[in-house]
Amino acid sequence: MADKKNFNQEKSQANVKNIKTDLKNNTNISSSKKNKKQSKFMKFLKKMFLIIFIVGILTVTVALGYVFAIIKTSPELDVNAIANLSEQSILLDSSGNLIDNLPTEEIRTKIDIAAMPNNLKNAYIAIEDERFYKHKGIDIKRILGAVYRDVINIVNGNKNLHGASTLTQQVIKNTVLTNEVSINRKVKEIYLALKLEKKLSKDQILSQYLNTIPLGGKVYGVEEAAKYYFDKSAKDLTLIESAYIAGITQAPSFYSAYNENNIADPVEYLDRTKTVLMKMRDLKFITLEEYNVAYADVNENKFVFSQTVVDYRLKYEWFVLPAVEQVKKDLKEKYKYTDDEVSKLMLNGGLKIHTTMDKKLQDSTQNILNERSNIANNDNGGVDAFDENGVPLLQSSAVVMDYRTGYVKALIGGRGTQPAHSLNRASDALRPIASNTKPLTVYGPAIDTKIMTAATPIDDSPLPTSIANQYQPGWDPHNYDYKLDGFISSRDAITWSKNIASVITEHTIGLKTGLAYGEKLGIKYNAASASSIAALALGEQNNAADDLDGGNPLILASAFGTFGNNGNRSEPVFYTKVEDSTGKVLLESNSEQIPVFSPQAAYIMYDILKGPVDKADGRFAKFSNTMPISGKTGTSDSTTDWWFSGLTPYYSASVWVGYDNKYKMNGYSSAAGKLWAQIMAPAHEGLEVTEIEKPDGIVTASVCKDSGKKPTNLCSHDPRGRVTTEMFIAGTEPTAVCDVHVTAKVNKSNNKLASDNTPKWLIEDRVFIRKPNASSAASDYKYTLPTQRDDSKSEAPKPEAPKPDVPKPDQSNGNSAPELNGIADRSIKVGETFDPIAGVTATDKEDGDLTSKIVISGTVDTTAPGSYKVNYSVTDSKNKTVTKQKIITVTAN
Repeated sequence: MADKKNFNQEKSQANVKNIKTDLKNNTNISSSKKNKKQSKFMKFLKKMFLIIFIVGILTVTVALGYVFAIIKTSPELDVNAIANLSEQSILLDSSGNLIDNLPTEEIRTKIDIAAMPNNLKNAYIAIEDERFYKHKGIDIKRILGAVYRDVINIVNGNKNLHGASTLTQQVIKNTVLTNEVSINRKVKEIYLALKLEKKLSKDQILSQYLNTIPLGGKVYGVEEAAKYYFDKSAKDLTLIESAYIAGITQAPSFYSAYNENNIADPVEYLDRTKTVLMKMRDLKFITLEEYNVAYADVNENKFVFSQTVVDYRLKYEWFVLPAVEQVKKDLKEKYKYTDDEVSKLMLNGGLKIHTTMDKKLQDSTQNILNERSNIANNDNGGVDAFDENGVPLLQSSAVVMDYRTGYVKALIGGRGTQPAHSLNRASDALRPIASNTKPLTVYGPAIDTKIMTAATPIDDSPLPTSIANQYQPGWDPHNYDYKLDGFISSRDAITWSKNIASVITEHTIGLKTGLAYGEKLGIKYNAASASSIAALALGEQNNAADDLDGGNPLILASAFGTFGNNGNRSEPVFYTKVEDSTGKVLLESNSEQIPVFSPQAAYIMYDILKGPVDKADGRFAKFSNTMPISGKTGTSDSTTDWWFSGLTPYYSASVWVGYDNKYKMNGYSSAAGKLWAQIMAPAHEGLEVTEIEKPDGIVTASVCKDSGKKPTNLCSHDPRGRVTTEMFIAGTEPTAVCDVHVTAKVNKSNNKLASDNTPKWLIEDRVFIRKPNASSAASDYKYTLPTQRDDSKSEAPKPEAPKPDVPKPDQSNGNSAPELNGIADRSIKVGETFDPIAGVTATDKEDGDLTSKIVISGTVDTTAPGSYKVNYSVTDSKNKTVTKQKIITVTAN
């Protein structure tokens, strides 16, 4: 039993031992598995950490690379430019006299920081950058705080983010960079701010900030803000006024005392001012006592606002604004500046712009246009009517320029005192140019291309339907006076502004030719006008409201100057040079010369254009009896535009008269000519009478007016006198002889061709013109070769009773004197238009029509009742003169 017991005990012990061994083995197995799991996790962590570390390094590297790439594109930090930022740019006239400060949308006046009250400076530091004197350009603490608040805002769905910009950063933003919200701009801002802190003192930076900060509308800088809100200088601001101005900086429009909401309830700007005062108190900028007094004053709204109305109009705005735009354009082209960069330079760069303006001429031209009595227009009884801004409804504009250099000497964009940035009718408006187009797109091109000459005859008769129907079926243009002259030379067609002749000529040279010349001359054409014979031949541009075209005085002064500049058009120039604040020349301007006509064609047109001034409606533009003057009138369809454009050996000029809303006017385009004369007279004071030099390559030749060919004896015997001397481009002068004039025997009683039945005593040899399809409406119809044969049979006349001999007057000294017709006394009413040449003609048996030789003296004042004498005289080729007088009685209405 003992053995069994021992055996059982041993067995039991062995089992226990085995169990322990198994447990130990199991434990070891479990531990081994656990260790393996821990090892894998650690490896995973290490890998993740390594990946995160590498990604982080790459991210930082990329970010730094991105930042450095942005920094490389940062503009150069020109400390001098920043320091002079508030220096206004100025404009000088051609003599170096100041005419204006640079026109700008930002009104600022620089004030030295030493003159600013401490409360003003401290108010800004307190509310905008309390650690300004401690940081080096950026405020890390403020940036971190802004980031924290931005994260909270993003989580809460609030899109308002904090900028955290220091005053230094804001100086960079306001002067070097733009207001663009982007990472690029922010990186550049931080980089440049750090650089700026190393180059300028804190006070210099603060001064620039306070002189450039926008503070409402067009007000920039604390000095202008003090004037705008309190009508005082910044140096005189009180504590609460300083706190108010500093407080509105973040949102000037929202906090402005002039905001309609704030006028009704000022709580917004009052609370904002209190916030500034509390910050000043907390930062020990003011004492508790000062704070309490100021807080109470704000609480009781003791502000005394006195809004100053800023006049943004420049004294010479009409001229200055185009000059500034030209400078901006040239700066961008030369230096590849952006619009923002150019604006900042023009606004703050202290530029000195030397303009081409003749200040004396600019002033006199403005005064002439302003005076209503200078405009011969009967609308509204001859007195001005005004719009709601006090601007005269009847408007006028003018430009005078030196067409050789392109220098604009005077430019007036309108009559009367007008609001800032009003429509500049001289340089920006576009109106139909009417008959001003005829030398530019019709006869000038015709002579230049040698398709026609100044002597080429054109049939001034009803427009053939074969021509009219090519453009507009049923189109029937007419001359302004409805008169038809039959054969008329190109020269005379311009002189008398014949519309039908112009249409025929444009048809002859082709619309594409006319358009090409017009575009080179600067005239604008929309799609409708570019294919319109009315636009190209008569100056009736389409001028649609949404697609304006045509011209203005600046365009036409430049275009007409071409005739005095060897056929080259000078692009208008408003400045000669531009200097920066250090005197360095940034720009020098020279006019671009655009070839348009040959020198010969240009000179011939210049000579032709003397005709309208010497003989026709252009005579009102004649300011001198000795200075050569060439030019052309223009009246648009429905009489909505009056023009006179022309030139002298010194200047070209253009004048426009009309209504902005295109009302029809009462009167004639001679009104523009009269203004032109008044403007050009002072422009030529003291100038020597001279003449434009005639280029080589021009010849003169006798020519028949009806054929444009070499005259025969028959041409000389035409009772109208049809032989003249004309200029030609060498090689275009006529070589063939006239084949238009013929002789024929006619029955003098009925003007029919004589036949075998015509009694001999009724047969007469006469000179006629051969003219196919002659129109009876034309004045030369009676000189046209008859087509009907005489079939009458007449008895011989009975002999007359003998008459006593009467001594005949001595005819040895030549023919009888010429005749003046159409001269009779008449009465007109005050304000009624009087044209002294209307209906008056002169004829001579040998010289023919002498109407163009009539000399008129005496004036009629249609604005004042009374009797006025007008004298007429004409002299024939034998120096025989006849003189007549008529009395014009002006009566009250």
